[in-house]
Amino acid sequence: MTARPLSPHLQIYRVTITMAMSIAHRISGAALYLGVALMAWFLIALARGPDAFAHFSWYIHSIVGRTVLFGFSWALFHHMLGGVRHLLWDAGHGLDAPQRDQLAWGGLIGGFLLTIAVWAIGYWVR
Repeated sequence: MTARPLSPHLQIYRVTITMAMSIAHRISGAALYLGVALMAWFLIALARGPDAFAHFSWYIHSIVGRTVLFGFSWALFHHMLGGVRHLLWDAGHGLDAPQRDQLAWGGLIGGFLLTIAVWAIGYWVR
């Protein structure tokens, strides 16, 4: 008897856009937990007073803080659009090959466009 793999593995599959977006959806969901921790830090710093808030404000205005905040913004929009894609699939729409890929690309591009738009509006209003 020959030893065979019991289940398919990543070396067998060809990476598709829907597979990549599924993985990115899970990663963005995990990133949202970090974003919630950042929001909790903001609220705690706000409640603790001016010194604690000044420390949070220094961090969030630093390059690292803005990068984390930008990543959180992208994760939020990407995860939201992935949820809309799954909602459409649950309703029976977009399951065929061209629409499936178009929805995946739309979620990827839309997440970046919405993030950039929100940040551009934020800097413009500021």
